Amino acid sequence: MAFGFVSGGLLLLCAVTCALRDSKNTLQQSSRLPQVPIVVECKAHALFISVDLPPSGSEPRFEAIDATGAYPVTESYGAQCGYTYSAHPLVGLVHLRASYFSCHTGNQNDEVFTFMFGLFIMYESGKELFFNVSKTCSVPPFPPRVVTCEENYMEVSVRTDLPSPTAGSIKEGFSAASAVAQSSAVEAWQVMLQQEGQQSEVMSAEDAATLGYFIMVTPGRLVFRTTFGQRHASVKMVNGVAVEVIQATVFFRQNWMVVMVDLVAACSLDEGTFDGYRLHWRTPAVMTPLVVGPSELRSEYIGMGVDGEVVDEQAATDRGYSVTIGEDTVDSSIPFAAEGGIRKSFVTGNVYNELYTVQLTYQQKLVDQNGVVTKHNAVRQMATPPIPRSPFSVNQTTLEERVFQVYLGNIPFDVELVSVELNGQEISVLTAAKMGYSITRVPEEENSFAYIIRVPFDDRLVVKQYLSAGSFEYTLDIKWTLNIRPQMEAYYHFSSVSALIADALPPVFDGMCTDNGISFMSDHQQYDYLWDIAIGSYTLTPQLASERGYILTNDSTTLILAVPLFTIGYVYEGITLKQFYGTFELLTRSAKTLEIEQSSAKRCLFQTTELLVCSTEGVMTVVTDITKAVPSADPARTTLLDRSCRPQETDETRVLFSFGLNTCGTRFHIDWQYVTYENEITFHELYSTDSRPVITRDAAYRPSDLLIRMTIRCIYPVRGIESLFVDRKFRAETPGIGQIKDPVKVPPQMLKPMQPQKRTVMKPSFQGSAARKPADYARVGQWSEPLDKYAQWSLGPNGGF
Repeated sequence: MAFGFVSGGLLLLCAVTCALRDSKNTLQQSSRLPQVPIVVECKAHALFISVDLPPSGSEPRFEAIDATGAYPVTESYGAQCGYTYSAHPLVGLVHLRASYFSCHTGNQNDEVFTFMFGLFIMYESGKELFFNVSKTCSVPPFPPRVVTCEENYMEVSVRTDLPSPTAGSIKEGFSAASAVAQSSAVEAWQVMLQQEGQQSEVMSAEDAATLGYFIMVTPGRLVFRTTFGQRHASVKMVNGVAVEVIQATVFFRQNWMVVMVDLVAACSLDEGTFDGYRLHWRTPAVMTPLVVGPSELRSEYIGMGVDGEVVDEQAATDRGYSVTIGEDTVDSSIPFAAEGGIRKSFVTGNVYNELYTVQLTYQQKLVDQNGVVTKHNAVRQMATPPIPRSPFSVNQTTLEERVFQVYLGNIPFDVELVSVELNGQEISVLTAAKMGYSITRVPEEENSFAYIIRVPFDDRLVVKQYLSAGSFEYTLDIKWTLNIRPQMEAYYHFSSVSALIADALPPVFDGMCTDNGISFMSDHQQYDYLWDIAIGSYTLTPQLASERGYILTNDSTTLILAVPLFTIGYVYEGITLKQFYGTFELLTRSAKTLEIEQSSAKRCLFQTTELLVCSTEGVMTVVTDITKAVPSADPARTTLLDRSCRPQETDETRVLFSFGLNTCGTRFHIDWQYVTYENEITFHELYSTDSRPVITRDAAYRPSDLLIRMTIRCIYPVRGIESLFVDRKFRAETPGIGQIKDPVKVPPQMLKPMQPQKRTVMKPSFQGSAARKPADYARVGQWSEPLDKYAQWSLGPNGGF
């Protein structure tokens, strides 16, 4: 690598003169010239020049120089003559790549190439700085065929034994129109452009040049170059990859024979992708369009690198480069921020962004069946989209310490914190340390850092507000000022934290699972009177605990609440025949505002015996033992009223049903206070009235059918159901009361329509356990107020009430 700084007219290794061009385009020598870093390197297939963008932001421009004059390297002219110019404002660089077979390059036997360029840089003063940049490159011999896919053109060169041009027939420098040799032999050359599915078109070399197809003869090679998207080019899908192909045949008559040279270039059009971690570029595993005639190509070598140089396997591994060779395609990938590329960070809209750009170099060696080598080069400039990296703040304050601790994370390695603004007062990091504030920088993963600031509650900059007796709110607003190095580009992040302290903290409950329920315990504090403990919307009092079956112990030091399983307030989940989860929640409310300040919930795993759950979403879940009525009953043969509704789980004695209240034949009854949903678990048992077997041809004869019925009910208060008839979606404020009536056997002669009986009113039996007696009902779930009556009915002729 040749690298130097230009100062006072000297560029190490490559610059020879330097001057200032004024507004009249005249050269003025300058005694004081700024330093200009320029990188000039001879790469495998091209000369590489890199120049920093000047502070003015104006892009430098180049002129190619040979014995005939100077030729501006514009976008169109560069593509015609083998120059690739690219500017990258975000990373502050301009690149120029020149093919060894570019128009104005000196060529000695295809081994030594001499380049001369004029470089113009405009500065903020309006003066234009001029440099002569030159470089001589010695390269190893080229293989028989070389195909180069640049960003703006395709080029193919082949080794030939054509007659060497006479003196003056090929000049050292060419304009676009003079790229064709001037000898009489070359003038007679013809070009046939071939396109699949189209008729071939034959024209002179001069006419081809006017269409953008350029042919050049060197001491030992024939070069063909054209831009992408030409009329005679075609785009093909090769193994799922779009490939642009151009095919030309150059021929001329020499004595009694016609010399023909096939020139084919094929380039992958894959633009590259970014998966969030790596940049990927794909190309066919074998570029089949390069095959000429009956021959076949096989791949013998694939390499990759950056900036025109292929790196060895160890270097590629160290940098994280990867070449994945599949059956059809080759995937070359480079990880984000890997060595060889350029990472740039900048601020847009007060958001830190970073991007990564890299010039991928791909090289493949292809060999046909005759051993003729084709070297396929590709250069692809790839870049990630701008990737935002927003910082985040976490409030790590511990109330017991009475100190605000705020964590600011996701800070890139090239960013530093310069100041903080605490409730409107800006303080530099250095000053903050002198004032006693703690600001520390700690490492994070993926080459990033975090800052932690600590500010005491009692600091003069912290806002303290009295809320109620013994309750204070402390507030701290922080504005973090961050700078990107080295350009010192600033962006900001805002954090706001507050704390209710000290003298009045809500009580904290410790929950514990027991065999029969859940137990909560809390130590008394000085200001416990500021808080109410609630279960749902009801305040926990000795009377409520007695009514619901809780065990409340409250002495001078500790409050203990034991909540037996199946008492009001539980929420049940994940019910199976083996186990289920029960959750009980205590709420801490402000005694003054009744606003909920804290929740203490405990979730425990219990073994399943028998239960029935009526959820707020209108789902009834029941687990019950049907063999209590008929020991020989098969649980798998049970159904609900709708006989298509079968149990979700069974074992030797129990069944588990879970169904919506509007499914499986569920009946309902509503009165002025309650809505009751009812279904039945049924089991049909066949038996014969005669112990002796009966042999008969009477088709009407069949054994008797014994029906076992177990009634299950869910009862909800009417006022707790939000929308029963409006949108037909069941939503209840609280779970309902579940009842299971012990099973009864109904002989077939009793399966007759029953007339509605007179409605009676009775109180259900509330049991704290899931065990049931024939005359009792077992209750699970919760209800926000006592259930003092419900309607009972008999089954009507059509299954109604």
